[in-house]
Amino acid sequence: MKLLAIFLLPAALAAAILPDAIGEAHRTATTQPSLSDRPLWDEYGLKESETATYENGPAKFTLTAYRMADSTGALGVFDWQRPAKATESKAAPRAAETADSLTVLHGNYVLQFQGRKPAAEELTAVLGSLKNVDGTSLPVLASYLPADSRTPNSERYVVGPVGLQQFDAGIPPSVAAFHLGAEAQLGVFHSPKGDVTLAVFDYPTPQIAMQRVEEFGKLPGTVVKRSGPLVAAIQNSPDADFAERLLGTIRYQATVTQDEYVPTRRDNMGDLLLNICILIGILAAFAVVSGLVFGGLRGLWRRGGKAAEADAMITLHLENR
Repeated sequence: MKLLAIFLLPAALAAAILPDAIGEAHRTATTQPSLSDRPLWDEYGLKESETATYENGPAKFTLTAYRMADSTGALGVFDWQRPAKATESKAAPRAAETADSLTVLHGNYVLQFQGRKPAAEELTAVLGSLKNVDGTSLPVLASYLPADSRTPNSERYVVGPVGLQQFDAGIPPSVAAFHLGAEAQLGVFHSPKGDVTLAVFDYPTPQIAMQRVEEFGKLPGTVVKRSGPLVAAIQNSPDADFAERLLGTIRYQATVTQDEYVPTRRDNMGDLLLNICILIGILAAFAVVSGLVFGGLRGLWRRGGKAAEADAMITLHLENR
């Protein structure tokens, strides 16, 4: 059994996500976090998770890391796992904090500090130690949600039927049609007559969105709007006018980008001519040095009395034949 433990120890250490130390605090224990709603974690693409306890004397805090398959799944987990009363934090481009906690989205990772918020240099070190970080851009669907009247931390990014049923059960997954490549951004908005949930679905093409908007319109109590590949839907709103104003803010704006070749030094004719002159100078210097070395060696050879022997030619004396 001891021999087996010796062989398994390197594998366990290699599988660790979090560093051994954060600042002056050292890791004292590592466990697996308890995951409720496992089907939703699987839908977001959870690859591995870890909770580590760090201590520095009497000071103690925990850090939990979730590694997802991609940044889209990590965004969904970040929206879902951040505390309801958290406020936006400047510790990272996408972070939320409370008095004693910090939740950070970094690529395909979601980190949760509990008990103490790290200093800037500590957080930088932790993020730099993470492996297999997905550097792709985050989805921009959240930017279509209006900011006015939006309930803080009510945003939810949905990538499949499990999340849709949990966060907006009134819309059937068959209507959303995730098999067509749809993703959705949800948000709760407050009106004087009650809260309203706005769901914005993004489809691969406007043509697919045109087909789906008809299906959304068949749902009882649903108001729906299409803008480009986006379909925005509100169900059972207590304030019809408020719902219409919300839908009016959803406007898709297509952006066209063109790849532009960026010239390098190799494309500069002046640099090319300069490099040619440098090469000619190097070759000329090499020729001069080689000639001097060769001439010097022959001079030494002559002084040694071996010049005549070295310069002798073999003749066949064919003039009399």
